[in-house]
Amino acid sequence: MGNMNSRFIAKMEQILDLYALPYNPRYPVICFDERPCFLIGDRIEPIAMQSGQVRKEHYAYEKNGSCTLFAAIEPLTGHRIAEVYTRRRKKEFSFFFQTIAAAYPKAKKIRLVLDNLNTHDISAFYENLPADEAFALAQRFEFYFTPKSASWLNMIEIEFSALARLCLHRRIPTIEKLESEVLAIIADRRQKQIKINWQFSIKRCREKLNSRYSIVNELNSKFKKK
Repeated sequence: MGNMNSRFIAKMEQILDLYALPYNPRYPVICFDERPCFLIGDRIEPIAMQSGQVRKEHYAYEKNGSCTLFAAIEPLTGHRIAEVYTRRRKKEFSFFFQTIAAAYPKAKKIRLVLDNLNTHDISAFYENLPADEAFALAQRFEFYFTPKSASWLNMIEIEFSALARLCLHRRIPTIEKLESEVLAIIADRRQKQIKINWQFSIKRCREKLNSRYSIVNELNSKFKKK
């Protein structure tokens, strides 16, 4: 859980409070992150799955490079957005955030949870777009940064776990095939409106992590569950 100091607790509670808010289409809550994906091919053709037997892969494989999956989810509606890029830079970050903004044309402010990666900054917009467009794009968002070493606070990680089980655990040799499979799964889950039922509240956090809270401030012992 990392060093749970006062700064960690402040950021954590800010995000937990955000998650507890009721749905408001004018102020959607979006969780975003990137995931590296390694492109792995087979040197020897696998034995196809047969009745009573699982698919068998030879231990030998070939590395075909890597790519990055950019994804965002709106937990309360199940809306999902994903794109696959060959690299992970400020350029790709700004492009993907244009996609997010376009998906919410009626939103007054998109409240977005993300981590503290050095590319996650509105300066990326100014480095890749004209200043007027960069400013306009930045005004669409309100960033909520997770504490250091607290990826569990970002609900997009739950979606990444689902994608890992559904396809990313397998050997996928090309970026084209990976993109095709991932986007098909994302589209299916979006159509089914698969939501995330987040249960970890500020109240529960103060109770379960009370020993950490009390180290920061002994007055927090009053939240200890009796």
